[in-house]
Amino acid sequence: MKQQQDSSHYDGEVFTLVDEKGNEELYKEALRFQSDQNHKWYIVLYPLDEENSDEVSLQAFSFRDDGQGGDIALEPIDNDEEWDMVSEVINTFVDDDGNFNA
Repeated sequence: MKQQQDSSHYDGEVFTLVDEKGNEELYKEALRFQSDQNHKWYIVLYPLDEENSDEVSLQAFSFRDDGQGGDIALEPIDNDEEWDMVSEVINTFVDDDGNFNA
């Protein structure tokens, strides 16, 4: 995943994700946190083109930083217990009306 700044409306980090077909799509960071349970880092992203939409598609990943300010290696969350913990954290930022407020 490559990190990319978009200076026209930059108030969070913007990333380029490449899908299995090689298509690139811009995503914006909604939330980044470290788990107290397993000390892993997690990042929650949404498609940049949904930024002003009423609903956005959140995607969560665990990640490793290369420690040199370069690319972040995203890893899928494939453990149910780990996914439940991440979902619980995300839900703490969702208000009664379903709005995400990070």
